[in-house]
Amino acid sequence: MKAAIFSSTHTGSSESFLRVEDVPRPQLDAGHVLLRVVACGVCRTDLHIVEGDLPPLRPRLTPGHQIVGEVIDGATPKLPLGTRVGVSWMGGVDGDCPYCHLGMENLCDKPTFTGYTVDGGYAECVLVRSDSVFPLPPDLDDAHVAPLLCAGIIGFRSLRVAGIEKGERVGLFGFGSSASLAIAILQSWKCEVYVVTRGESHRKSAASLGATWVGKENEKPPVMLDRAITFAPSGKVVVSALASLRKGGVVAINAIHLDQMPAFDYDTLLWGERQIRSVANMTRQDARDFLKIAHDLHIRPNVTVFALDDANKALIAVREETEQGAAVIVP
Repeated sequence: MKAAIFSSTHTGSSESFLRVEDVPRPQLDAGHVLLRVVACGVCRTDLHIVEGDLPPLRPRLTPGHQIVGEVIDGATPKLPLGTRVGVSWMGGVDGDCPYCHLGMENLCDKPTFTGYTVDGGYAECVLVRSDSVFPLPPDLDDAHVAPLLCAGIIGFRSLRVAGIEKGERVGLFGFGSSASLAIAILQSWKCEVYVVTRGESHRKSAASLGATWVGKENEKPPVMLDRAITFAPSGKVVVSALASLRKGGVVAINAIHLDQMPAFDYDTLLWGERQIRSVANMTRQDARDFLKIAHDLHIRPNVTVFALDDANKALIAVREETEQGAAVIVP
């Protein structure tokens, strides 16, 4: 099969992170299913991996963790051949650690991360744990459901971590794929949505999706916010969000990697029982709950499709934010 391979010893230009190669098809393991990949969303976390923001864990790796696939081997009564399923960042948990026993599997001590600790979906086939796949709603085609499998799920978890209540004023700081999927849920909860983001295209997108107010990265929402979620991997953005909170408000940081947090004044920005919370991974229940909501609300993201041979172009598009909506690789 063909797969896009990232080497931890890569010394080429940033335009060629990956090499598309012929590699052996994965051999079936117990408790796994082999999928034919029909689409794989490109996530900013993939970019963090190939750019070295996340430390390499394997000498050779196939990235990609927003996978739509069809079962072609390892079928079970619950997953017969041809079943269309989704795979996300959390590719498996140990089930035995204290966090798993507490129902906090997103914090598992020995997790499997799709496209990071194991090979992912920038390939024609992928081997995944059968207990970590999700049946997909039939009304979304492959390319449009792929971005829901990480950007959508983790955005939904961010709403939960922030503790958002119906009717609140919510700030979204950054407006990439994850935020653009979360806004529909917030609107269904009758929340006012205030968007702060760089890039005119992102501001236009937020306005077209019905945000209450949209501002540039150096602007402050015109009201004090009940909750805020930051989507940019920037400590400066976290401080900006904190400065927009009412007393008792919460900032949830939706970022697997964050640059340096700048110093900030405790008395004016954090005192008053304001809180900063990090969003770490997701649970399988988050995935099931979000996919049902996405079906009920008819959430349909904008996507730009790339061929597997153009995987590097897809990563660059995510880095440069040159495409409208999410980048999706279709082998």
